[in-house]
Amino acid sequence: MDHLERLRFLSPEEVEKIAEQWGTPVFVYDEATLQKQAQKALAFRAPFGLTVRYAMKANLNSHVLSVLTDLGVAIDASSSFEAERAMITGVAPEKVLITAQELPKSLTALVERGVQFDACSLYQLEMYGQQFPNTNVSIRVNPGVGSGHSTKTHVGGPASSFGIWHEYADKVKAIAAKHRLTINRLHTHIGSGTDPVVWMKVARLSLDQVRAFPDVTILNLGGGFKVARMHEEEATDLQQISGPVAGALEVFYEKTGRQLQLEIEPGTFLVANAGALITTIHDIVDTGQGGYTFLKIDSGMTEILRPILYAAQHPLVVLNDRPAMYERYVVVGHCCESGDLLTPDPAGADVVTTRLMQRAAIGDRLVIEGVGAYCAYMSAHNYNSYPLSAEVMRRTNGAMIEIGRRQTLEEMLQLETPLAEPKTG
Repeated sequence: MDHLERLRFLSPEEVEKIAEQWGTPVFVYDEATLQKQAQKALAFRAPFGLTVRYAMKANLNSHVLSVLTDLGVAIDASSSFEAERAMITGVAPEKVLITAQELPKSLTALVERGVQFDACSLYQLEMYGQQFPNTNVSIRVNPGVGSGHSTKTHVGGPASSFGIWHEYADKVKAIAAKHRLTINRLHTHIGSGTDPVVWMKVARLSLDQVRAFPDVTILNLGGGFKVARMHEEEATDLQQISGPVAGALEVFYEKTGRQLQLEIEPGTFLVANAGALITTIHDIVDTGQGGYTFLKIDSGMTEILRPILYAAQHPLVVLNDRPAMYERYVVVGHCCESGDLLTPDPAGADVVTTRLMQRAAIGDRLVIEGVGAYCAYMSAHNYNSYPLSAEVMRRTNGAMIEIGRRQTLEEMLQLETPLAEPKTG
């Protein structure tokens, strides 16, 4: 049975007021939801100390970062550029850990400022050792297994390039010995979902890796905390899964005498359901009897790429003040791409499916929920020359403030080298 989705934190009146002031499409983030999710993460049980690192690639807006870091959340950066953005926002360098696929070209300058580095390959470890011998360093280990709602989100296992393969401990030790490095943090990330039993296995698997490195004092379990964007989805209960993890750390201490500090790196968990995207239905077309009725909105893969990449499901809410009547629709974006689809089948991004929604008309607002993570900052920016959308923060007192203005065409073109002789006519 279909479930009609509802707005999460905005009222219909707020939606209309925001759309009138900033136009559509426009992202809206809820400060209260950000704070609530951060407090849940900071309450994760860790018997020997806890650091929560925000995986900032999920949403890079400085105002979002500020809300989280003001509560004591540290930063997981996926590039030197993210690290720089975090520090420009006001994050202390020592609160930033870089875990990057690409070895930062500015690694020396960043480390000298106090940024921490997490080596994700033997090559990265060797390069770090050459530049910074006699220092502490973190390593990311590929534990040999992975999980996730899509193979594209797996971050462990033989088909994943993330981290140093778990069987290469001797190679890690050899590089560390050559450069007199101390491996003090072990980072592993699988993407583990909601099941406490799975998290117990993850903790034990990670602790098995720790045994090979006697100087490790910090265990970083990464992220993988699922949020429930859709009504039928189950969210990770951090308190429920933290119990088995804390228990595993305590048993490890009893057997080895080693007290390990715990780090976790939530991204989606902190920000996903703190974001909504307000759009306008600009056209409605159909393909006849036996076909589909399409709602065309003034947004799409330029703001939200997840449905195309992962067949990700997002709540879609049509707003109007007409009597409750429902129809099935396919929702598509404004880009000239047949794949610009907001209602893919969960089984495959290229399969069209329908949603039951309030009967719509051209001009109605359509709100896409659950877009706080991996949307505004992971999309097909400027495709078809559509500008970057405005961003608004809903403060805890209900006030709306602009935290990112809409891009202009002139700004879109400013990085291009001008023509030597501009064409006329």
